[in-house]
Amino acid sequence: MEQKKILVVDDEKDTLTVLEERLANAGYLVITAENGRDAIDTAKDQQPDLILLDIIMPGMDGGVVARELKGCPETRDIPVIFLTCLFSKEDEREKGRVVGGNIFIAKPYTKEELLGEIKKFL
Repeated sequence: MEQKKILVVDDEKDTLTVLEERLANAGYLVITAENGRDAIDTAKDQQPDLILLDIIMPGMDGGVVARELKGCPETRDIPVIFLTCLFSKEDEREKGRVVGGNIFIAKPYTKEELLGEIKKFL
């Protein structure tokens, strides 16, 4: 079985390191980007199976990145999961975690919550 590839995008290096380790330990091939422009370029070049995307980033925020990805033929079908502190756990439950065609996971989240959402797409 081919290893599934996940692109993790976050401007916080510590967050990238933790997510990369957790996902690799769960059997995924992990690639990372620290900003929106690199995320778009990496997604086009590497064609990940899924993108985990922080919303709040300097320069180009996650919402802009997601719109660009969805507007590009090479990347429009790649599922995007937003990782955000903009929504509380209560908001997440009320919204059913689906807003605008993307999934939102409120920070803080557990490893089990994250892996559970990822498995729904992969």
